Amino acid sequence: MRHSNAKAVKAGKTGRPRPQSDLDAKIKRKAYEAELAKLHVEIVKLQEWVKSTGAKICVLFEGRDGAGKGGTIKAITERVSPRVFRVVALPAPTEREKSQMYLQRYLPHLPAAGEVVIFDRSWYNRAGVERVMGFCTEKQARKFLQVVTAVEKTIIESGVILIKYWLEVSQDEQTHRLKARIHDGRKIWKLSPMDLKSYSRWYDYSRARDEMIQATDTAWAPWYVARSDDKKRARLNIITHMLGLIPYKEVAREKVKLPRRQKPGGYREPNYRFKQVPLTY
Repeated sequence: MRHSNAKAVKAGKTGRPRPQSDLDAKIKRKAYEAELAKLHVEIVKLQEWVKSTGAKICVLFEGRDGAGKGGTIKAITERVSPRVFRVVALPAPTEREKSQMYLQRYLPHLPAAGEVVIFDRSWYNRAGVERVMGFCTEKQARKFLQVVTAVEKTIIESGVILIKYWLEVSQDEQTHRLKARIHDGRKIWKLSPMDLKSYSRWYDYSRARDEMIQATDTAWAPWYVARSDDKKRARLNIITHMLGLIPYKEVAREKVKLPRRQKPGGYREPNYRFKQVPLTY
């Protein structure tokens, strides 16, 4: 069920698809920020609806290194409460977790009533990075693909709205982004030895992606693929699409009016010299 507000945001004034010439050019920052501001209003409406109704939403983001998962998640969550929108990005499993049933470490992070949980990589690590990099056996990967759809059906039957996204980036754009991480002090933490190893295995990842999507693209939990060479356009498209999949409604709110502040009641500013933050700028 597509919410009317999200549909209006997506369609714009005409509701007609954009011409291909517009889609080929990267979206300008000013236009991007204007559209994102509109979508943030809708995401806040979604947040209030989730809190009001006790809805449970789980969104998975998968894709190659440098595909833009983190930036998309940040665009979704930057104007909402972390108490409602919770981002899960699990580290490598511990020795104890390796001995557990594979999906066990992910299940505690699923949403409770009134929560939106966003996975920055998910249980599909087994079908992707673990399989390609040899952290699991081929038998384990194939077994995962056989059972995960039934697990997801159980999750959905428990009342969770489950949405799965794969972000697809081209070889040239991935190279450009990873090189940028090497030379940018703000991004060096994003480039691990594992990223460098996985970069060289493009077609192994392609084969793993194809088999994963073919095996787990179900009627109850389909995969949605977003081209992300234009990061800004991808974010807008994904957010609009996500809003359209959730039947949220605007929750009525009482008109807010600030109350009067109390009178000083004899209070005076103290003589104590507070330790001030230096005015460096």
